[in-house]
Amino acid sequence: MTIHVARWALASSALLWIGLAHAQGWPAKPLSIVVGTPPAGATDAYARTVGEHMSRTLGQPVLIENKPGANGNISAEYVQKAPADGYTIWMGTQSMTEINPSAFDSLRWKFDDFAAVIKGVEAPLVLVANPSVGAKSLAQLAAWAKASPAKAHYASFSPGTPSHFLGHQLAERFGVPMTHIPYKGSAPQIQDMVGGHVLLGFTQLQSAVPHIKDGRLVALATTGKTRWRQLPDVPTMAELGHEDLSATIWFGLFVHRGTPPDIYRRVFDAARQAHADSAVRARLEGMGFDVPGQTDPEFSNAIRASQQRWAKLVKATGFKASN
Repeated sequence: MTIHVARWALASSALLWIGLAHAQGWPAKPLSIVVGTPPAGATDAYARTVGEHMSRTLGQPVLIENKPGANGNISAEYVQKAPADGYTIWMGTQSMTEINPSAFDSLRWKFDDFAAVIKGVEAPLVLVANPSVGAKSLAQLAAWAKASPAKAHYASFSPGTPSHFLGHQLAERFGVPMTHIPYKGSAPQIQDMVGGHVLLGFTQLQSAVPHIKDGRLVALATTGKTRWRQLPDVPTMAELGHEDLSATIWFGLFVHRGTPPDIYRRVFDAARQAHADSAVRARLEGMGFDVPGQTDPEFSNAIRASQQRWAKLVKATGFKASN
């Protein structure tokens, strides 16, 4: 028995030493953050801001790899197939993790393939209308939609996103069958709403605020828990009695679930330090985001709870996406 105990202790010590040596020698090469959107967007800017800080902490370059397509599924598959060694980090988003699992029938990855690192940035959406509508409040917008149903189309920045499904819920609340007009990004969505081609929609604050400030769009409500600091006079949907139309978009970091715990911890510590840095926070807040820095288990639990909410809406709308 003593011999067996001694052998077990020796083996355990060897494994511990190997693990520590592995952690001490990592990273030995550049890392990458894989972004599921094209360069130059808000997701790309977030990844680059955080990656620059993480590279200083880890002592290796942190490169940004853009793998756009299929609402982030291509980027998720890329990281899923990469070695689980911590060198390949996925920049996941709210719609990719919470909505895609129910919107795509042939999804080739699952949320449990990834270990959450940190919820990096978060922001509500804003419901806006073209000034030609003449609505200054949600109640006035409802009255307009009922009086002008042929004009009551709503724009989303992409199908299968909160912008799409919140519009569907709003139409139900108004009792008006509003037609969904999807776009490929916030920029074209905003452009057409400013131009009066589509007269209302939920959109990203980062894109909308300049047009709201100069009067080319009218902000009617935001979708966060509290009023947004850049639009203090605009009520939330919850304030107006529509708490079920509350939602936020967020970006965060994930690694392959098979990543060794010691290496996961190195990635986690570098990411946490980046988001806690005052200069990084100021830069991200300047982009129009909050920096929650939420970590597990709260982060993963929140995603799983939201997956159930969006699955009901996907089913209600009959929406189906394809890779």
